[in-house]
Amino acid sequence: MVMAPSVLSVDDTYTTNTYHPHWKDPVVTNHTTDHGVISLSVPRGHKAPKELVLDQLRNRVGTVDMARCDPGDEDAFYVADMGEIYRQHMRWKMNLSRVKPFYAVKCNPDPEILRLMAKLGNGFDCASKAEIDLALQTGIDPSRIIYAQPCKTRSYLRYAAQKGVKQMTFDNADELYKIKADFPEAELYLRILTDDSSSLCRLSMKFGASLDIARVLLDLAAQLGLKVVGVSFHVGSGAEDPATFIKAVKDARWVFDQATEAGHGLHTLDVGGGFSDDTFEKFAAILGKAVDDYFPANIRIIAEPGRYYVAQAFTLAAHVIARRDVRDPQDPARDAYMIYLNDGVYGNFSNIIFDHQHPVAQILTCAGSGSDSSSSSVPSSPVAGTDYSIWGPTCDGIDVISERITLPGLVDVGDWLYFENMGAYTRCSATRFNGFPDSHDVIYISSEAGASALLEY
Repeated sequence: MVMAPSVLSVDDTYTTNTYHPHWKDPVVTNHTTDHGVISLSVPRGHKAPKELVLDQLRNRVGTVDMARCDPGDEDAFYVADMGEIYRQHMRWKMNLSRVKPFYAVKCNPDPEILRLMAKLGNGFDCASKAEIDLALQTGIDPSRIIYAQPCKTRSYLRYAAQKGVKQMTFDNADELYKIKADFPEAELYLRILTDDSSSLCRLSMKFGASLDIARVLLDLAAQLGLKVVGVSFHVGSGAEDPATFIKAVKDARWVFDQATEAGHGLHTLDVGGGFSDDTFEKFAAILGKAVDDYFPANIRIIAEPGRYYVAQAFTLAAHVIARRDVRDPQDPARDAYMIYLNDGVYGNFSNIIFDHQHPVAQILTCAGSGSDSSSSSVPSSPVAGTDYSIWGPTCDGIDVISERITLPGLVDVGDWLYFENMGAYTRCSATRFNGFPDSHDVIYISSEAGASALLEY
């Protein structure tokens, strides 16, 4: 972990009094959260969040001497803007004020992110012993964790009991027998099946009880003396059809009524995840109305957002380690290049395989353009508009980041590229295949510039 110099730390996200010479006439604004009032010093004449991120990227690569650096000094690294996560939280509170977030740890288990989530008053959605430990290390009460794994390892189940993590999901009869044996005091959520056919990452193929067997499971839980306190569903990661939320909420209402008949006293609805940044307001409006229409105010509503919070907060910089000159197959008269980075799909670009993402390369430094610049500075002909394919460092042919991309510079060995929106399902699923590292430095900043956007809400 690397904390950037002269940039606000995570703690400064909450009370910011740091002085920077390019700020003028700061405006102080207060925002109420579950933990009280957060004071933010919003500077006038500040830099935009992306400018701050690019500054840190350039500062870091500027310290690397390619001819003399030690092994690993030129490894890929991140800049994480914790201010972006805070802005997403305020956006959530403005649009889904009734729904309490339980951050999906699996999406990005970075300890600094978890610490921020804890300070914002959020809960945690955990799926294993390790994730439970990470959440508890933030100092939260175990009641702020839901063990949202319908098919649990028995030793993990006993561990949850030891730690007092009572809330957990189930979707089958065998799970109820396990819980009866290992943690009969647990507070259970019946996870129901949803239609996630339009989602980026489908989950219904693996989890969820159909409505046909919901009543059977509720009766069995009652016979075993187990306490069912809620219903949960998940419309899939990266959902694209907001109507799936409406159908899922209606189904959950039916299960609530069935649970009452079976003798259970339900008090919580877990609406899962599936929230994307670009459709959030639309989805939030539809989900919020559905929840209000079908569930009275005394029913607690929680959710399990992951990528919504962190996807845009992380920017990855990677080093060009090799280049090959090839003919453009679509235009033999045109030069094209294969460039190789020191990170790929077995590393932080695992989101290409596991999360169906398409990271877009941008130039951070490029000697061929005559200066260190971002892709917004297009050099003059003849190097403008050069075509590339971008590959990772392993010996596997599937390790490709971009099959074809046009960049505004003649990228060569020693240059750096950067990729935005790399905070979700990247570091957490990286491997050490071929001996390449599965973790990289993170420079944490807090862009107060973006805090001014809060004033617009």
